[in-house]
Amino acid sequence: METAEQIKEVVRQKYGAIAEQPDVNGCYGPTSCCDQSRPGPEIESNVPIVMAQDYQELNGYVADADLGLGCGLPTQFAQIKPGNVVVDLGSGAGNDCFVARAETGETGQVIGLDMTPPMIDRARKNAKALGFSNVEFVYGDIEDIPLPENLADVVVSNCVMNLVPDKHKAFSETYRILKPGGHFSISDIVLRGELPEGLQHDAEMYVGCVSGAIQKDAYLQLVQDAGFTNIQVQKEREITLPDDVLQTYLSADEVADYRQQDKGIYSVTVFAQKPVPSTETKIAAATCCGPDGCN
Repeated sequence: METAEQIKEVVRQKYGAIAEQPDVNGCYGPTSCCDQSRPGPEIESNVPIVMAQDYQELNGYVADADLGLGCGLPTQFAQIKPGNVVVDLGSGAGNDCFVARAETGETGQVIGLDMTPPMIDRARKNAKALGFSNVEFVYGDIEDIPLPENLADVVVSNCVMNLVPDKHKAFSETYRILKPGGHFSISDIVLRGELPEGLQHDAEMYVGCVSGAIQKDAYLQLVQDAGFTNIQVQKEREITLPDDVLQTYLSADEVADYRQQDKGIYSVTVFAQKPVPSTETKIAAATCCGPDGCN
C-alpha cells in the first residue's frame, strides 16, 4: 500500500462488501479472517486465513452479528462490570458490542465505532432487532475518534488496530477516551520476525489481517508510549498460513524459507490501563490554575 488513505479505502471497500453479503454457513467473504473449518463462499484471491475464534459459548452472542472477522475474544478478557461504559473500536456488525452488553447490562452503555457505512447500517439493524436502547453505533476513524475524552470504563477491539495506518495515533485516541483507571482489552495480529515482502505489501493480505501487522515488541511499545500501564498479554496463539495461501504470494523457495525461519504470525489479546493521576499531579494542576485559567 502506498498511502494511509489508500489503505483505509481498501479496508473500507472490502469490509463494506463483507457487510453487504449474506451469511453462508457462518462465514462471510471476500477475504474475511474466517476459520477454514467453516465452509463459505469462494474467497476472492484465495485468502481464507485461520484466525477467527468461536463466540457461540459467550453470553450475549448474536449469530447475525458474527461475520467471522476477528482473531480473538477480547470481551471474554475485558473484565466488564455492570454499569460500565464500553467502546468497541472497529465494531463491524456489532458482535463484540452485544457480548459486552450482556456484561454491562441495562444500566451500562455500549458504543461501537466503525469507518465502514454498510457495517454501521448492519449493526444498527441488529441492535434494533434486539431491542437494545443502550447500544449505539457511530461512524468514525480510530485515528480521530468522534467521542469525548474520559468517556469509557473499558475499550475493546478485535483484529482492527493492525489495519490502522497510524497505530500510535490510534492508541493515543484510545487513551484519550478512557477514564482514568479505565482499561482496554484488544485482540490483534502481531509478528515475530519479518514477513516476506510479498505478504507485507499485498492489499488483499492487508485486509486479511496480516500485512498490517507489526512486530509484537513494537506493538507493546506503542501501547506503553501512549501512556498506558499494567500492560499484559492475556492470550497468545500462533496463526498458521496454509501453503496454498503462501503460494499465492511467494515462490516455492520463499515458502520453504518462510517455514524454516524463526518467523510467525500470532494472535494476541493485550490488556492495559490508563493510570489514575497521582495526588502530586492533581495538586500541581490545581496550583497552576487561577481565576483566569491554567498557565
